[in-house]
Amino acid sequence: QVQLVESGGGLVQAGGSLRLSCAASGRTFTTYVMGWFRQTPGKEREFVAAIRWSGASTYYADSVKGRSTISTDNAKKTVYLQMNSLKPEDTAVYYCASKRGDQLGLPVGEKEYDYWGQGTQVTVSS
Repeated sequence: QVQLVESGGGLVQAGGSLRLSCAASGRTFTTYVMGWFRQTPGKEREFVAAIRWSGASTYYADSVKGRSTISTDNAKKTVYLQMNSLKPEDTAVYYCASKRGDQLGLPVGEKEYDYWGQGTQVTVSS
């Protein structure tokens, strides 16, 4: 099992920045890819970004590309999501996810991930 704990959410004004963190523990050696998703009430969970633990490759949703950076600290087993130029439409609960095993390309589907954190609320005021 892998446990994921997110932190760093909060209330920020439009145009501001936040850095989300996700600390992984447990059998992290079984996982190769980490992802961030977000969800608003009444909507499905939406892919935001993904990265390999090695940091060798990253992938972003169009909605955050150019405004967000995903990164890892392997020593701390932590993945980060730096979000800049935040917009009210970025308001959501942000979830960290981890995928067992490896595959060609980075997964973007919710069902492709095996472990999930409890989520952290990000609210962007206009």
